[in-house]
Amino acid sequence: MISKKKLVIFDLDGTLIDAYRAIEDSLNFTLNRLRYPLESKNMIRRAVGRGDIYLLKLFVNQRDLSRAICIYRKRHAWSLKRYSRLMPGALDVIKILKNRNVLLGVASNRPTLFARIALKALHVEKFFDQILCADKIKFRKPHPLILNELMRYFHVFKEDVIYCGDMVLDVETGKRAHITTIAIATGSNTYAELKKAKPTFLFKNLKALRSFVVKGKL
Repeated sequence: MISKKKLVIFDLDGTLIDAYRAIEDSLNFTLNRLRYPLESKNMIRRAVGRGDIYLLKLFVNQRDLSRAICIYRKRHAWSLKRYSRLMPGALDVIKILKNRNVLLGVASNRPTLFARIALKALHVEKFFDQILCADKIKFRKPHPLILNELMRYFHVFKEDVIYCGDMVLDVETGKRAHITTIAIATGSNTYAELKKAKPTFLFKNLKALRSFVVKGKL
């Protein structure tokens, strides 16, 4: 049982929000503009999680990367507002934790601008006490720096913190930071892949996590 935690840090894509359609739209729009073949939903979904530059490097040549980033980001600012959705159960979990005076943070490999666009569009930015993204720090996940910086910001000890994400990358990040790590199988990695990574807790979705929270185990 884990109780009396002071801070819960969430990953964004695949964990709290479903922005896969927005990412798919933005990437295929970019590929089309640069005359590359379009990619499938599944291929794109599996590639998400390490930031937009990493994503684009998988699908375009280095000579086209700078242009691709410009096209992608301009389109993505629009597509996030149109296509982003909260994951089922996300709002319930957030509200329950806030009602218990738990601090909430976001740790994302997204650029800050786009993380905030998505959170504002979904009307949940107000619930988070701090949002930290990869463009504001030296190393991106799975390096634990982003979690360590959030813990320093909130002045909390590792034993008082939970990190929640949807990828094996997130499990590795939490382990490297030596904090309780929850994996949610709604993102880029399968339940089996996440189980093999051995998070502290593993749930099929946020509704299952909500039940865990309601029972007072978080």
